[in-house]
Parts: sequence; C-alpha cells; structure tokens
Amino acid sequence: MHSNIVEFEVYGNYALFSDPIMRVGGEKCSYQVPTYEALKGVLMSVYWKPTIIWYIDKVRVMNQIQTEVKGVRPIKYTGNGNDLAYYTYLKNCRYQVQAHFEWNENRPELEADRNENKHHNIAKRMILKGGRRDVFLGTRECQAYVEPCKFGEGSGAYDDINELAFGVMYHGITYPDEFYSPETKDCMTVRFWRPVMKKGVIEFIRPQECTATKKIHPMKMKIFEDKKNNFKGLKEFECEKGGTIDEFV
Repeated sequence: MHSNIVEFEVYGNYALFSDPIMRVGGEKCSYQVPTYEALKGVLMSVYWKPTIIWYIDKVRVMNQIQTEVKGVRPIKYTGNGNDLAYYTYLKNCRYQVQAHFEWNENRPELEADRNENKHHNIAKRMILKGGRRDVFLGTRECQAYVEPCKFGEGSGAYDDINELAFGVMYHGITYPDEFYSPETKDCMTVRFWRPVMKKGVIEFIRPQECTATKKIHPMKMKIFEDKKNNFKGLKEFECEKGGTIDEFV
C-alpha cells in the first residue's frame, strides 16, 4: 500500500476507449471498460509533473455498460473534405478510480523536486477543484468531470457479478521518459493485457508486467537542462510571497 494514494470519481455522458493504433480512420468502437492509459490521461489532466509517474491501481465500474452508435463526418486523412463514419460510444459512464504516483527515476535532473507531501497535497486539491486541464474519457469529444470519492462506497451495477473477462485489450503506451527495460528505451512501446472484472472492480497490472508488447516508433527522451534553456526549475514559479506557486495552489 502506497501512502500517496488518490481516489476520485470520473463521469461523463459518453466515452470512447480504444487502441489508438486503430484510430487512423474509418469506424471506431469503444472497449467495454476504460483502458489503463485513458485513466492515466484523466489523472494527468488533473495534475502532472515530469517528476512523477502516475500508476492506476484499480477502477470500479459504477453504471451499467451501454453503447450508442453515432454517425459522424470526420476529416479525410487523404484528400479534402469529410468522410462518413459510425462511432460506437459508451454512454452514461461513471467510474471510481484509485491511483498513486512514484518518482520518475529516468529523470535525475528533477531529483530536487521529489517532495512527496507537496505533490500529494496538490493532486488532492486539484481533484477537489475538478482538474487543471480539460478532462475527457478516451477521446477529446467525450468531456468528463472529476470529483473526490471514497473508493468502494455506494452501489455499482456489477457488484454482484463474480467475474467478467474482456479478452485481449490495449493497456497503454510506454514513452521513452518512462522506460523500464532495455527493450523499452528510446522508443514508443504499446502494451496489451487481459483484464478481468471481479465484483465490478478491475485491478490493473503495472506496465512492466505486461507480457504482450510491440515497438511502434523510435523516439528519444527529452532532457530538461538549464543550459539548453528548456527548463528553469522551481525558480520559474517564484512568487512574491517568497515560495513557489505550487505551495499556494
């Protein structure tokens, strides 16, 4: 059990959780449950710094899984104009999420910012305020909202279902700054797993526990350095009270 756990509820009218590799064009169809990467994206919209890595521990499905098909006219990837496509969304979505953060050991240049109490308190305040940036469920058009909760409280639609498996499912993408092995260094790596929901709860495995992976693109990690003028550290956030903005948010 980690001491910097956060718990929140995220909800919205629609959601579209899918493998981004399959979003190049044509029809889009949502998974039945949120992906690890989508929930991590929600939390990163609420609060994120390159010093930390968010890990999603588990999600609880509160509402019944329902879908709705919509006809849309996306922009064509080749040529001009629009295409006609059908997207299958989840509707009336509500989820409880439990997560924690760990230091990003791949960024020793940010070691001075490793203040667990500071980041944990800011994250909880940002959840209370609904997040620093727009929150959405899977895709940008699926606007969502965040608020604090106690994980496990209230009744869920699948509390009485002992076990429900979803087959092979997209877990997330490992970016170069979060690599955890020689195979995931200097590249983007997509991960897959087999989620099982028990009593409405899915417990996620860690990224490094995913045995099915595939490299999709070489990529170098960005290094923050003063001499390159791409990182000014905490001095960038100094305020008149003599501290940093983070301390007063």
